[in-house]
Amino acid sequence: MPDAPRVTVDPFAPAVRAISDPHPAHALMRAAGPLVRADAPDGGGPVWVVTDHALAREVCVHPGIVKDPAYAPPGWEPGTGGLEPTAAEQPSLTTLDGPAHTLLRRAHTLLFTARRMDGYTGRIATIARELLTGLTDRGATVDLMADFTTRYPLAVVSAVLGVPADRIDQAVAACRRMHSEDPEDVAAAMAGFAELAAAALHGDADGLAAELRERLPDGYTEAQLHYLIFTLVFAGQLTTDVSLGFLIADVLGSGHTAADDAGIDAVVRESLRRHPPAPFTLWRYTATDVELAGVPLPPRSPVLVDIRGINTDPARPDGPDLTFGAGPHYCTGAQLAQVELRVLVDVLRIDFPDARLAVPHAELRQRGTGGILGSRLTALPVALRG
Repeated sequence: MPDAPRVTVDPFAPAVRAISDPHPAHALMRAAGPLVRADAPDGGGPVWVVTDHALAREVCVHPGIVKDPAYAPPGWEPGTGGLEPTAAEQPSLTTLDGPAHTLLRRAHTLLFTARRMDGYTGRIATIARELLTGLTDRGATVDLMADFTTRYPLAVVSAVLGVPADRIDQAVAACRRMHSEDPEDVAAAMAGFAELAAAALHGDADGLAAELRERLPDGYTEAQLHYLIFTLVFAGQLTTDVSLGFLIADVLGSGHTAADDAGIDAVVRESLRRHPPAPFTLWRYTATDVELAGVPLPPRSPVLVDIRGINTDPARPDGPDLTFGAGPHYCTGAQLAQVELRVLVDVLRIDFPDARLAVPHAELRQRGTGGILGSRLTALPVALRG
């Protein structure tokens, strides 16, 4: 039987590189073919990576390729690629498929439309302005990766969901514990997120979390609702944190900021295209025999889409990129993330016109933690007042 070409470089290896240096695996995989075979993180066996734009969109809508970790290869541990609980254990937007996913997605997407997210622009601008102004008291130069790129998206998503503002420190601590290798830290983080969800759902809370509860399909428990709110908070921080560092570096490193809304939109889109929040999609698995690019894949074969490689392909056709995915699992929070990024560029332009990088752009470094997660700048020293 035909098989996909094997790649000779590990696409999931951790590394520290210059900000402008892409991971070498993306170009090598793309050159090898539309579908390539690699070794899963943590020795989890073979995985198949899609490197072609058209094939990627086919995979994102293929009925035989699912998100439920119940279809992961036998023996895969939760640590392999960061597996979530199965859909039966914990239904969520990122594990359900089919009609159940459609119903749950409908409950979310009505809350996170472009129009509704645009309505938070003023509130988000106030958050960005206050956080950045507070940092100016710490000295002439501040490292925005040390706290701001974590705190800003958490403050925003908390405000949108209805998590009280005095819980932001708790949210920051919970997000940081989620990256620990100590199971007790992760358990403490999940307990913290449960408390945040409960606070957002309090009777006098004014946010989308309470509205989500009213829109959920019948049968969801309070604990399951808490998990859904956790995914919104944690994913909102994790993905936007990564994007913020690269965007700020791009804007300040260019020596100028966009002068109008259209220019800001273009800057944000281009930064997201070159530095997507995640280099790959979350894991997908074949639920039955599937053929991709002429290669037969048996059931329970893990499949990834190489978002960054496809986004930066010089031969990619014009049109929407894959930064936030495609198909039924297109990122629900995409509109909120883009509003956050656009607002930040505007606040820098208006309130901090003299802001500049405190080191040359070329000296900035990015660190990839390995697996399917994206790279994050190691530091971002900025003189906010010039």
